[in-house]
Amino acid sequence: MFADKMILRIPGPTPIPARVQSAMNQPMIGHRSGKFSALFARTAERLKPYFGTKQDVYILAGSGTSALEMGVVNTLQPGDEAAILVSGAFGERFAKICERYGVIAHRLEVPWGEAITPELVEAFLQKKPQVKAVFATYCETSTGVENPIADLAKAIRTHSDALFIVDAVSNLGAVPCEMDAWGVDIVVTGSQKAFMLPTGLAFLAASERAWQVIEQNKSLAFYLDLKAYRKSLAEQTTPYTPAVSLIFGLAEVLDMLEEEGLPAIVKRHELMRDMTRAAMKALNIKLMAEDKYASTTVTSCDPAGVFHAEALRKMLTQQFNITIAGGQQHLKGKIFRIGHMGYCEPLDVLQVISAIEMSLHQIGAPVELGAGVKAAQEVLIAHV
Repeated sequence: MFADKMILRIPGPTPIPARVQSAMNQPMIGHRSGKFSALFARTAERLKPYFGTKQDVYILAGSGTSALEMGVVNTLQPGDEAAILVSGAFGERFAKICERYGVIAHRLEVPWGEAITPELVEAFLQKKPQVKAVFATYCETSTGVENPIADLAKAIRTHSDALFIVDAVSNLGAVPCEMDAWGVDIVVTGSQKAFMLPTGLAFLAASERAWQVIEQNKSLAFYLDLKAYRKSLAEQTTPYTPAVSLIFGLAEVLDMLEEEGLPAIVKRHELMRDMTRAAMKALNIKLMAEDKYASTTVTSCDPAGVFHAEALRKMLTQQFNITIAGGQQHLKGKIFRIGHMGYCEPLDVLQVISAIEMSLHQIGAPVELGAGVKAAQEVLIAHV
């Protein structure tokens, strides 16, 4: 075994392509230089198709959570009411951010593993007419559920004047996102998932409708003041020190994404999802999300008492240097999650499925060696 050959199959951070690593190793340049300004402005422009917007995309040095907080603090004031659609750990994070800023957070919660439906949102908003913003998670990483954002946006537009703000941290760049066409007001994401970069960049786009609110809002933020980012981007720069090396890497990532093309990227991720789910079903491992709402980028699996999720994860690491994710909060130690996004392709999925089968055998779990691989191969062959 090569000790340095760590295989990450978690829902972020994800593996980084060698050419992106090389790009990030370029000599440092001045972050206020004309060379960097031209690179930064062009890179921000190239992000627009992945958001599905004609609006500017803002890049800040920070994790995805910084962009979530930016979405809250620039649109709401203490005492305002917001609806938080909670289907897992990251929906709850939106609620906590709101409450930190004195916003009244009304939670619409569903059991972990279920999706938020338009019908639930319609009924909830009719009871909460004072809501000024609705927050949702596109892919709930903790459960492997992909919420139907287009349908939710339509329901919100029909029954409320509230802004619709979406956390797309764990799937943007791997799934369709038509922010403008769907009527989503703010979309945020981060660099360490489908964008194949280290943690450290966050991206946000806002609609004209959102900007009407933001311009009238007295932001409580300093570093996260979106108006400052808008002013600076017009001047091809950032209000505060940017992560120059990560911008080098982002430009290279966008080269890779444009070479593959967004339709092919989406198809590849859907294929890896379908392969993974077919394999788990063949191995009689319970899936948390139903097929209709299954995440394109992460699959959550529940051993349901048949074997211990942590024993499987430990064996994968010890024997194969493969890392998969565990559960979060009340699911910690109970489930495991397989990431399949970014710098990942179908053969990588076959690798991790094969390793899971062998690890299950080694920990004494009931498993038919080859059953999961065969099921995944059949899905792949049907798409070749």
